Amino acid sequence: MGCDRNCGLIAGAVIGAVLAVLGGILMPVGDMLVAKTIKKEVVLEEGTIAYKNWVKTGTEVYRQFWIFDVQNPQEVVVNSSNIKVKQRGPYTYRVRFLAKENITQDPEDNTVSFVQPNAAIFEPSLSVGTENDTFTVLNLAVAAAPHIYQNAFVQVVLNSLIKKSKSSMFQTRTLKELLWGYKDPFLSLVPYPISTTVGVFFPYNNTVDGVYKVFNGKDNISNVAIIDTYKGKRNLSYWQSYCDMINGTDAASFPPFVEKSRTLRFFSSDICRSIYAVFESEVDLKGIPVYRFILPARAFASPVQNPDNHCFCTEKIISNNCTSYGVLDIGKCKEGKPVYISLPHFLHASPDISEPIEGLSPNEEEHRTYLDVEPTGTIGDEKAEMFRSKVTGKIKLLGLVEIVLLSVGVVMFVAFMISYCACRSKPSKYMKIYIA
Repeated sequence: MGCDRNCGLIAGAVIGAVLAVLGGILMPVGDMLVAKTIKKEVVLEEGTIAYKNWVKTGTEVYRQFWIFDVQNPQEVVVNSSNIKVKQRGPYTYRVRFLAKENITQDPEDNTVSFVQPNAAIFEPSLSVGTENDTFTVLNLAVAAAPHIYQNAFVQVVLNSLIKKSKSSMFQTRTLKELLWGYKDPFLSLVPYPISTTVGVFFPYNNTVDGVYKVFNGKDNISNVAIIDTYKGKRNLSYWQSYCDMINGTDAASFPPFVEKSRTLRFFSSDICRSIYAVFESEVDLKGIPVYRFILPARAFASPVQNPDNHCFCTEKIISNNCTSYGVLDIGKCKEGKPVYISLPHFLHASPDISEPIEGLSPNEEEHRTYLDVEPTGTIGDEKAEMFRSKVTGKIKLLGLVEIVLLSVGVVMFVAFMISYCACRSKPSKYMKIYIA
């Protein structure tokens, strides 16, 4: 009986040890299998999860607009008063609902090229008004014409037209006109106009962005979705030095296994430059843990504050000899039009820029730009459940199995070994008789 008991205890300890070893082995092996599966699914080729969502976004993508409505146009024109503005919005459009086109795989350099069709559909349910809402804003044609038409004769004509015509510094237009374009009567009077249509995003609908050529990740998963060329070039021809480089992805996706210490680099054709984001915090997005990366203030700093930005300063007057910050002149990539971009409400911009404007209230939480990135793969909102079941769900299950095996194994081994040792130390209740 003593042998049976001791043998049972030893067997239990052995089983516990085996379970613990299995749990320990499963950790690196399981992680390796998960990594292998993820690597397979994020390659941009037909048949993978990433490819399907990359070709056509599997979720609704929206672009929202808030417009600053000028409240005192006459006071500004007559008395040079500070501009008073009132923010109105959001006005929401659904975008990126069209699939990528002209998709071509190049097996020699493991790249895939494509163009992204542009289209926008107004979403009334997500907007505060309609596309016919009107706003008083800067007269785009009057402001832009002197910068576009540099000919001395045309400049004289323009000055005369501005003085004689009823055109003023401000105008009232509908949201649809401001965003997507309208025929401007002032430009019809200009000799040999390049175009008489004006709009912040004109032309947009029925156009394409690209051609992009990106790495598909087949030979090196760390390069997946990183841009090789844009419109056939590796540089933009807008900036000097390294500022002109096309870096990273298009921000729609990033290579897997993103670490918190990593700087995410991406190119945006909307702002005509490459930029970067740094880790801020972990966030739960629809039940999926993601890393939130933000665009740091340093990215918009002046060359005085951040010498790396020296090649983004292209003019000396408005930038106060490159000492002002938070605003970027992108006129070179907008056909010479005087276009400047900044974060909403001039967040992270120098005080001298917003000083003449009343009604601004920059707020870090509301007006910053951020990216939520799932560390191991690509996901869209509507695909969250699928992603949980196929990727993160399996990862969590594997982790749970690893912990259970290791924990149960260790507990069994320790418990049975303690019991075995305790039994060995007890005196036997049976009398042993030796006969010579």
